[in-house]
Amino acid sequence: MMTVREATVGTYHIAGDLLRASVRTAGAELCRLQTGSGMDLLWDGDPAVWARQAPNLFPIVGALKNDRLRHKGRDHALGRHGFARDREWALKRLTAHSVTLRLCDDEGTRAAYPFPFELCVTFRIDGNQLRVQYDLHNPGGSVLFASLGAHPAFRWPLHPDIPRESHRMVFEKPEMAFLPVLDARGLLGAGNQPSPLKNRELALRDEIFQEDALIFNPVESRFLRYSAPGAPVVEVSWEGFPQLGIWTRPGAGFVCIEPWRGFASPAAFDGEFGEKPGVFQVGAGATTTSAYTVRVLPG
Repeated sequence: MMTVREATVGTYHIAGDLLRASVRTAGAELCRLQTGSGMDLLWDGDPAVWARQAPNLFPIVGALKNDRLRHKGRDHALGRHGFARDREWALKRLTAHSVTLRLCDDEGTRAAYPFPFELCVTFRIDGNQLRVQYDLHNPGGSVLFASLGAHPAFRWPLHPDIPRESHRMVFEKPEMAFLPVLDARGLLGAGNQPSPLKNRELALRDEIFQEDALIFNPVESRFLRYSAPGAPVVEVSWEGFPQLGIWTRPGAGFVCIEPWRGFASPAAFDGEFGEKPGVFQVGAGATTTSAYTVRVLPG
């Protein structure tokens, strides 16, 4: 087991009797989630397909129009999903069962996002579950505007011997009948598409992702269960995330279950960042918390 003294940059490992996880300081990205028996649940990050595994989305989720954040009349260049996934995070705390990483504003972040902030992500294993908690603190003297999202990619299929078409997701509650559609720029278009969810159940097929992510805005459920015959059930629950995305690249060996606190700009929106739909506020000196939990249940 890695200790605090062994590294401040690299990968940290946490474990319990039923789960093991690894987290990289690059992007504070979860890069392994494994059952006690050694079954890998997380996508392996094959760079020939998609090199990421569970990126953190901050200070935006999705795209801004023309990749521009406008604050007090000034434009700042900020690409899709923000910069947190591409930054090196600092270690704040490490135990055998948990690790907390921290990202703070600096000259580089302020050029793209003109707000002071401290974002901490804590990964904690407790029994058969991994909890990932986001604490966003505003150390400044004025309101902070942001969006925040998680993007964990789970293996699809969960085991190589299980057919892809056997996998499904079952939501806690019924969801909306029509879903927003992203345009070619990654912005929310004016139209929508019928939801492929039937009686709370989403049968996973590549063709349902031809138009990019499935976006539930808002999501009524607070958890879903991802499963297939012969595999453990992966239950993902969330707190403080009012939206949810489900995404893959058709044919790829993963499916992402993404709790969001925000979403891409509507195609027609070109105003101040603080007025953008999907942005939340953190008052001066305040902290806001969101979390998601992955629980592994018997199949």
